[in-house]
Amino acid sequence: MPTDQSPEDRYHYAVIARALKTIDDAGGAPLALDDLAERLSMSPAHFQRVFTRWVGVSPKRYQQYLTLDHAKRLLTERRTLLDAADEAGLSGTGRLHDLFIRWEAMSPGEFAKGAEGLTMRWGWFESPFGPALVMGTDRGISGLAFAGETGAEAAMADLRGRWPKACFVEDPMALRSWVLAAFGAASEPAPVLAIGAPFQIKVWEALIAIPPGHVATYTDIARRAGYPQAVRAVGTAIGRNPVSWLIPCHRAIRKTGGLGGYHWGLPVKRAMLAWESARAEAG
Repeated sequence: MPTDQSPEDRYHYAVIARALKTIDDAGGAPLALDDLAERLSMSPAHFQRVFTRWVGVSPKRYQQYLTLDHAKRLLTERRTLLDAADEAGLSGTGRLHDLFIRWEAMSPGEFAKGAEGLTMRWGWFESPFGPALVMGTDRGISGLAFAGETGAEAAMADLRGRWPKACFVEDPMALRSWVLAAFGAASEPAPVLAIGAPFQIKVWEALIAIPPGHVATYTDIARRAGYPQAVRAVGTAIGRNPVSWLIPCHRAIRKTGGLGGYHWGLPVKRAMLAWESARAEAG
């Protein structure tokens, strides 16, 4: 997290990131509380308190959310009815209902220029899902990548390659408050400026309609975006979403309940879905 968090909070945030990775690395084999705590050099009682505070449920309960069966249950019991969400005003250009984010899309003309003339500020931050690279203009966050699986160099090259004509300036302090809001540590909304082609923007708007703790199939998202016959192209657009987590492409899964792919690595996607399910239950 940004440096204005207390040393204790920064330490605990790093602990949780390591804990999520340790659980995922186990490949579905359940890890006992004592084993997890030992790996993180903490007492079981202390680790349980810290984990429950940040995630919302116990480590044992959290691990239950990482199974394929859980993904299937989400699909059958808690999948999003996108039409109903649309009627409730949960999509489009309004404030995101789940993360309190202001959504704005770049115009087609701006996109066609390759972000020419834009100053793109960037910085590295800790997140519950590992190191996060955040980029943004003066209008909002435009890029959010997770480097735990891909590596820092690949994440940087990926985001920079999306806006080849922008001017990139390292300035994490300019992004700090937005990052705090993005990961639920601030009350003010974090603005998002999505930079993409018109087709991609429509797909990303459909993703925004999926509430946390829910999932939708690629077919459902294609239908909601207005392209029911273009499921493959819609899947590609989902994968090209530059603002991971905030535009929730991790909530798209296969109709079989399988997770499908994820641009920043399946372990990150599993952690995000489990994190959201845990918080939805705790709430």
